[in-house]
Amino acid sequence: MTRYRYILLTSIFTFGAALAQAQTQQPAKKPVQKPAQKVPVSKPVAKKVGDAAAKLKQDTTKKGGNAPANNAQQNGGSLSEEIVVTTIYKPVLADAVKIRRNPNLEETQLYKAPLTYSTLDKRLERNSDIRQLEAMKMPVERDSIPADNFVRAGFGSLRTLFGEAYINNGKDAALQTGAYVKYFGQQGSDLEKQNHSKLDASVFGKSIGEVNTLTGRINYQRRNNYFYGYDNTLTTAPIDPAKQHFNTISAEGELSRNYQDTDRVFTYAAKINGYLFSNAFKARENNVVISGYLNQTINQFYAGIAASVDVASQKDLAYSINNSFLRANPYLKFQGENYKIDAGINIVKEFSYFTRFFIFPAAKLEFQVIPQYVRLFAEASGDVNRSSLRGFSEENPFIGQNIAIKNSVDKLNISIGLKGRLFAGLGFKASVFRNSVSDLPLFVSGVQPIVADAAYPTGNNRFNVIYDNGKARISGFNGELDYKASDDLNIFGRVEFRDYKLASEAQPWNLPKFKLTAGTHIHISNKVDINGSLLFRGSTKDLISGTQVVNIKSFADLSGGVSYKATKKLSVFVQANNILNTNYQTWLYYPNYSFNIFGGVGYSF
Repeated sequence: MTRYRYILLTSIFTFGAALAQAQTQQPAKKPVQKPAQKVPVSKPVAKKVGDAAAKLKQDTTKKGGNAPANNAQQNGGSLSEEIVVTTIYKPVLADAVKIRRNPNLEETQLYKAPLTYSTLDKRLERNSDIRQLEAMKMPVERDSIPADNFVRAGFGSLRTLFGEAYINNGKDAALQTGAYVKYFGQQGSDLEKQNHSKLDASVFGKSIGEVNTLTGRINYQRRNNYFYGYDNTLTTAPIDPAKQHFNTISAEGELSRNYQDTDRVFTYAAKINGYLFSNAFKARENNVVISGYLNQTINQFYAGIAASVDVASQKDLAYSINNSFLRANPYLKFQGENYKIDAGINIVKEFSYFTRFFIFPAAKLEFQVIPQYVRLFAEASGDVNRSSLRGFSEENPFIGQNIAIKNSVDKLNISIGLKGRLFAGLGFKASVFRNSVSDLPLFVSGVQPIVADAAYPTGNNRFNVIYDNGKARISGFNGELDYKASDDLNIFGRVEFRDYKLASEAQPWNLPKFKLTAGTHIHISNKVDINGSLLFRGSTKDLISGTQVVNIKSFADLSGGVSYKATKKLSVFVQANNILNTNYQTWLYYPNYSFNIFGGVGYSF
């Protein structure tokens, strides 16, 4: 402010002096200067000092001409004039450029909070791509308590005995170990020794590391039954059926690399498994399979190879052979936003008893027709199927001795269909297929003579295996529905249609052309659960001793059960089988059990 006051006062005094000089007339020779008038300093003058200076009119030429000495008439008309400069030129600023306000000289600095941040190391994902689905975790029930062990036992009609127990080490993210045992047995009353029983036992372990996972399992299974089926037209006397049992000891171990959700990853796995199988007579079968795969993933592109060595030996009264395979499956996989393509081949080499070499296609395609609802899929494949004594016995426990061994070949299996969901909760899958199979195995009856011998103590029906020599064509349709309205209601079903065009046999013996399976699970409350199942199988035809054709009627089997949780640890259950009490048979002369019911209690701890 002091600087501005100094400038203002200086301007006022300078203006006053100039005004005084302009109004004073000086003589030509001896000019007399009057003292300059003092202009009183006041706020109005200070504000209008610029206006006063602008209004001041000065003409030095006229003032000089008014002097007596400079009169033109007095100078005889001469053009010469004397000019007297009385003031100096001082520029005056216009009002428009003046500053009418004073600046704010106070210094203010805004507060800035310290900036801290951290980066997120996360890969951008395209969620619309088809990718491996992750298993959904089961929600924890409100009334549940941690229970690592469970036992259940029961009994019922037809001398039914039932028991099972599951034991494990509890919740451990890195190590899981446990064991289970299960037994079920019944004795029918329609025929002599219409009995069967099954025992399963296993111990297992799984260790999950940061990079790899190691799993192992040892199993034991024993199945017992009698050859109680016979043709009652051959004899009316009671027979003493021979007893059959099947023992299987198996083990497996696997080392695999843990799944990683990255663009570039190299995965691998190695597995070894095998079993020892025997029955009550002389049949033996041993098998060891060593398999593994290598896979390299680059973004949505996969390349790898899977390979295995499958060594088996099979022995019975009439033969002892080695039936082994070498397999290799190189493949390429492409996965995009709306499609998934698997392209590869399956190379199979039989060695030892059979010596053949095959190359089959191994291709799959999936394409989204309606995103998130309907997908189109197609598949073309082929393989060699071992004729296994263990496999035959699991499908039909009434097989005889010296089963013929001949591997069947799926030369080309083609299927195409749709799968997805129609609306929330309703999933479906429907496909049509056509398979070309060489040497298709078929079960046929072999009724033994009533007279006992060393191999067969008494006369009854024991099934043999024959093969359709040549190429058979199997066409059909598969359909599946799964409706899950909520966590409390689940209904599912599967239907199968088959049409057989065989090479050498007249009929697909003991193979149904229609089959329907369905079931449901209903959660009534936190204490009550209901389950049900339905099996409907179409009619089949059997061949007795290579000459007589017999028709086996279609049947339906309805079963259901209910369980009630009395407390958090104690529960009770009831199960009923063949509720319709249908008198049917799956295999010729071997009727199934009539209506039966059993129940028991369960305890968790």
